[in-house]
Amino acid sequence: MWESLTVADVNKEELQHLRENAVLRAQEKAKEETEAKKVTKQEHKKYALEATMKLEEAERKRIEGLKEEERQKVTKELELWRSQQKDDDKQKRVQNEGELHEEVEQLKEKKREKINKTGISNEGISKTKLKDTRGHGSHSIFSENLKEEQLPAPRSAGTIKINFTPRVFPTALRESRVAEEEEWLQKQAEARRTISADLSELEDLKEEEKNPDWLKDKGNKMFAAGDYLAAVNAYNLAVRLNNKLPQLYLNRAACHLKLRNLHKAIEDSSKALELLTPPVPDNENARVKAYVRRGTAFCQLELYAEGKPNEDYFLFSYLQAILFTARLQDYEAALKIDPKNKAIEKDAEKIRHTIQGTVQNS
Repeated sequence: MWESLTVADVNKEELQHLRENAVLRAQEKAKEETEAKKVTKQEHKKYALEATMKLEEAERKRIEGLKEEERQKVTKELELWRSQQKDDDKQKRVQNEGELHEEVEQLKEKKREKINKTGISNEGISKTKLKDTRGHGSHSIFSENLKEEQLPAPRSAGTIKINFTPRVFPTALRESRVAEEEEWLQKQAEARRTISADLSELEDLKEEEKNPDWLKDKGNKMFAAGDYLAAVNAYNLAVRLNNKLPQLYLNRAACHLKLRNLHKAIEDSSKALELLTPPVPDNENARVKAYVRRGTAFCQLELYAEGKPNEDYFLFSYLQAILFTARLQDYEAALKIDPKNKAIEKDAEKIRHTIQGTVQNS
C-alpha cells in the first residue's frame, strides 16, 4: 500500500509533468483496449457470418434434396399415368377390333343363310318344272336336255367391309341435336387447346405441371386423400392454365364445400354451369352435379344464417326463404336432367315442405 498519495520533495511543475504523463499513459492504454475490443468484435462477426453461411448452405441443400425427391415422385406418377393411358387406349382398340370382327362374322353368317335358302328354293322350282314336263308325256327336243341339266353351284361367300361413322354421343342420329352436339365438342376441343395463363410467370413449373388434365388428376387424388387445401391449389393452377374446362370448376366447388367456403362453392358451380352449354347428353352428369352442389351450398348458407342471432325477424325470414327457393330451383333443375334420381327427388320434396312451413309461420 502507498503511504501517501503525494510525492515528497517535488515542486509544482514536476508534479504537473507527472500528471500529464499519467494521463497520456491512461489514454494510450484505453486506446489499446479499444483496438483490441474492435479486433475481437470483428473476429466474432466473421465467425457468426461463417456460421450463418454454413447453416444457409445446409438448408439450401436440404431444400434441393426435397425438391429432387418431389420431382422424382411426380415423374414416376406421370410415367405411371402415361402407361395407364396407353394401356386403356390399347384395351379400347382391342375391344373395338373384337366388336368389329363379331359384326363381320354375323354378316357372313347371315349371308350364308341367305345363300342356302336361295339354293333350296331354286332346287324346288327346278324339280317342279321337271315333274310337270314328265307328267304330260311330251317328248320335245328340250326334254332330254332338261333331264340332264344340273343346278348351278351356289355362289362363293365373300367378305363385305363395312365402315361405321363414329359418334361421340350415345343417342341415335335421328334423335340427336346434331348442331348443339357439334358445338359442344368444338368448345371442348378449343378449351383443351387454349392456354389462358401467362407462361412467363410459370417458367419454374415442370412440363407435366403445365398440363391441366394432369393437375386435375392430381387434385382428384388429393381430394380422395382428404387434403382439400392441396386439391384446391392444384385446381387453381389448372384454372390459371385453362379457364374454359367446366370440370375444374366443378371439382373445386366440391373442395370448397368440404372447406365450408360456401360462397366460392356457389361461384364455381355457377361458372361450371355457364361452361356446360349447350346442354347435351354428354354433359348431363356434370350439370346434375353442378346443380346439386350449388343447392347444397345454398342449404348450408341457410343453416349458417339460422344459427346466428338476428334482431330483424322479418328480414331473416325473407333471406331464409330466398335461400330455400334458390336451393329448390337447383334441385328441380337437376331432377329435370335425371328424373329417376330418388335421392334428389327426396331432398327436393323436403325443401318444398320446409318452404311451405316457413311461409305459414311468417
